[in-house]
Amino acid sequence: MRASRILIAVLVLAAVVAAGLYFLWPGAPPPPPPPPPPAAPPAPTGPKYPVAGQSEQPLPTLAASDPSVVEALQKLLGPEAFAQWIVPEGLIRNIVATVDNLPREHFARRVSPLHGVGGAFKASGSGDALAIAPANAARYTAFVTAFDHVDPAAAVALYQKLYPLFQQAYVELGYPNGYFNDRLVEALDNLLDAPEPNGPVKLVLPKVLYEYADPDLEAASAGQKAMIRMGLGNEAKVKAKLKQYRALVSAPPPAQRP
Repeated sequence: MRASRILIAVLVLAAVVAAGLYFLWPGAPPPPPPPPPPAAPPAPTGPKYPVAGQSEQPLPTLAASDPSVVEALQKLLGPEAFAQWIVPEGLIRNIVATVDNLPREHFARRVSPLHGVGGAFKASGSGDALAIAPANAARYTAFVTAFDHVDPAAAVALYQKLYPLFQQAYVELGYPNGYFNDRLVEALDNLLDAPEPNGPVKLVLPKVLYEYADPDLEAASAGQKAMIRMGLGNEAKVKAKLKQYRALVSAPPPAQRP
């Protein structure tokens, strides 16, 4: 029994010495680090551009909002301009879908809240000289004039009043964690960044539809291509107005201002 106890003690002592040599010997690898704590779930983030000034009065449901929106837009634009340019059905949903489409490659015409400008697209020349005709810009003159006469502050005040409905439509479009005003600012920035070609805008006709000969123009977003088709003068006027809208919808609410 005594001999066996001595043997056990020697083995324990040897194990302790071996462990000490392992951890203290120069150049020996350090002990493995403890496992990292589990990552915390990402904290929910709010909108980058929160909206202030929402309505103090009860709003209609989104499905029943057209009459209220039509009445407000008629006061803002005037009855004649409203009738000429605005599609009165499904207004908020169509505005939301269109804003979401503008920075993308394609634009769904069927959801546009605006009537078309009318007239056929005009091109001139042929072959390497094929280009957008200068006369094509005239198709957009009436629209640009009407857009330029709208008071941005009044338009944005109406938008902020109705914002809960815009946000609901954006969530229903497939963005449960998104914020429509953030997407609106993105779309405005995309339009403001539209190319401004100086000189004839060359075209090609590979199939049925015209395309831009310049690959960079052809790769532009749907909204940017629409800006280019307006002509340089109209594009400049629209951009000047869009800058005012961008400043208003991106401004922090009064409570958050320094």
